Amino acid sequence: MIEVRHLNKSFGSNRILEDVNFSIAKGESIVIIGRSGGGKSVLLKHLIGLLKPDSGQVLVDQEDITAMNERELLRVRRRFGMLFQNAALFDSLTVAENVAFAFRRNREMSRKEIEEKVADVLDLVDLPGTQNKKPAELSGGMRKRVGLARAIIYRPEILLYDEPTTGLDPIVADSIDQLMLRIRDRLKATSVVVTHDMRSARRVGQRILLLHNRRIYASGTPDEIFGSTDPVVRKFIDGVSDQKEDFF
Repeated sequence: MIEVRHLNKSFGSNRILEDVNFSIAKGESIVIIGRSGGGKSVLLKHLIGLLKPDSGQVLVDQEDITAMNERELLRVRRRFGMLFQNAALFDSLTVAENVAFAFRRNREMSRKEIEEKVADVLDLVDLPGTQNKKPAELSGGMRKRVGLARAIIYRPEILLYDEPTTGLDPIVADSIDQLMLRIRDRLKATSVVVTHDMRSARRVGQRILLLHNRRIYASGTPDEIFGSTDPVVRKFIDGVSDQKEDFF
């Protein structure tokens, strides 16, 4: 469903991604792990066309989105839902207004239809009855759920998650992981999760990719990655630092 071919990206003289290659099958759940600042979020943004590479291709169902203009990208992006790292909610809007933000210019839907869709999706993320609350009234985990509700209100085919459990305690993080699995199964969606949370990676990933030295260094099932004897993989999984090694 998604294929990345020979992707390269730099910001000025800082090379972030170098000859990155991988593919994702329809309905698959992929987790991308790697050091903070190592390019995971940059890679994720390429998948939805928020960033353009210096060279290389990103194909969605065989269409190269790197060659598309903004109008063509809008068509492809309707197939995606994205949960940003800090949920990216509008503080001045209610929960219902945040979730329904994508419908603000849709004149084909009545107010009642929008309200019903919002209620349905809030039920799906276990937040019924929160429509009139403001983000400041919500816990970190609840804000993540609202961000997720906004991401799935269109029932997307592909879901992208940028550090979905960052800043959450282990119990709340587990609940977010379980919710992600439930939504994946309910929507039959392809999922791509960027995280440095190893417990989350093991729970939600059917396949794990390790981004190291600007490339995909390792790929495998959770059992293969967590059971790996490769020294680079083991250092990351076990959280062992080596100041003499340039990990990036």
